[in-house]
Amino acid sequence: MAKQKNIKVGISIGDPNGIGGEIILKAFEDPLMLELYTPVIFASTRLFSFYLKEFDLSNKIHGIKSLDDVVLGKINVVRLLEDDFIVEWGTVSPKAGEVAIKSLRAAVEALKENQINVLVTAPIHKEAIQSDDFKFPGHTDYLNQELEGESLMFMISESLRVGLITDHVPISEVANQITGKLIKSKIGTIKKSLKRDFGITKPKIAVLGINPHVGDNGVIGRDDQEKLIPALEELREDGNIIFGPYAADAFFGSGNYKNFDAILASYHDQGLVPFKTLSFGSGVNYTAGLSHVRTSPDHGTGFDIAGKNEANPSSMIAAIHAAVAIYRNRMSYDKLTSNPLKSSSRKRREY
Repeated sequence: MAKQKNIKVGISIGDPNGIGGEIILKAFEDPLMLELYTPVIFASTRLFSFYLKEFDLSNKIHGIKSLDDVVLGKINVVRLLEDDFIVEWGTVSPKAGEVAIKSLRAAVEALKENQINVLVTAPIHKEAIQSDDFKFPGHTDYLNQELEGESLMFMISESLRVGLITDHVPISEVANQITGKLIKSKIGTIKKSLKRDFGITKPKIAVLGINPHVGDNGVIGRDDQEKLIPALEELREDGNIIFGPYAADAFFGSGNYKNFDAILASYHDQGLVPFKTLSFGSGVNYTAGLSHVRTSPDHGTGFDIAGKNEANPSSMIAAIHAAVAIYRNRMSYDKLTSNPLKSSSRKRREY
């Protein structure tokens, strides 16, 4: 088997007062990681030298001024930030938010220019990042603006995939935001992602109800009867393998989720509470539906443990593995579907 290409993994540092720097460096403590992937971190060498000393890590970083200077198999740190930032562990700070956004913007530009293959984002603090020129509630909304496609927050692990119809919106606005058009769009995105990103030929998708007990035939709200059920019926008529809507309260506890390739939840906590209960530490936040691949750990900034050398890098490692696997799946899928006759002819000749 031919050796696979070493993939350039762009990494934005997230909130520098949180655990982002710690889990990034710990993810690449294993030399095997550098044989498989080349990290390109958008930060500063001074900041990461501080993290190395603070956590007594033996990694070696390679500072670069330009993405043209990236060295495969090394921890590349793009000298992006000013060196006057001082880490204040666990503190919500506008200055830290500025650092996080500057790192994110540079990483996304590199992704758009194909100077990196995939993007992995360390956690940001949603309050710290708010400013006059950045008013997004999180990564997903910003990426949806910057990249082509329609984004879907897709939480993934080895045994579970959960997408969301609505994500970072107040619970009071969920029902108003859900429309038949939005439901069809999100299911279409999940279906395409399952095929292109995960290699599932005939995806089976389960959908959770909007109201408790799927509204009990209108007794507990009519959103399911008037929006969700008609949309699912139309999708099934078009040949989609869609099941539900299911009452969310028993769906995961009964193990029913194991029967499907993905589950679509109506709102953030309906999907993320069971996902994190079942997969925390190994789960990944994947932004499906966009022109480029972005993943993130399934946790936040970890301000409560920041600076204590207690952060577990397992979800960051899972996010890196997932990003590269999805990238390679996409390349294979696109190659096979771009010219199927040519591909089929080549296979016959090789046989």
